[in-house]
Amino acid sequence: MNNRFAAAVAAYLLPTFPLGYAWHLVTFAEHYKRLEIYRDDVIIPFGLLSMFIQALVFAWIYPRAFSTGRDSWAGSALRFFAVVGALSWSFTTLPVAAKFRMTSVMDFMLLETGFTAVQFAVVSPLMALAYRERS
Repeated sequence: MNNRFAAAVAAYLLPTFPLGYAWHLVTFAEHYKRLEIYRDDVIIPFGLLSMFIQALVFAWIYPRAFSTGRDSWAGSALRFFAVVGALSWSFTTLPVAAKFRMTSVMDFMLLETGFTAVQFAVVSPLMALAYRERS
């Protein structure tokens, strides 16, 4: 594993777990509880495994699809935010809202859309910095 790849994995994983934990199980825990969709005893290792797989895949994809070396790291971060953030939202928010019982689909959509936006607003520039061209 090269240094940039390892840095990109860390750039995704290190902020995503604490942010996800704080968002879902602390800050908005009562909102999610009122939605009645989550188990009382969440299985944190499954969440960590999911994030680790995402980190590996996104770190592998980033230099192939977003880091061109021709533009600024901020430009590639913005593209990553838009494309991968939207893709992630389509995997995590839409199907849950479509399939799971909950007291308010709209509240769930707002909470999860907010989480995805914050997550990728934090992760995207970090991924871009991990792969930026050194001068």
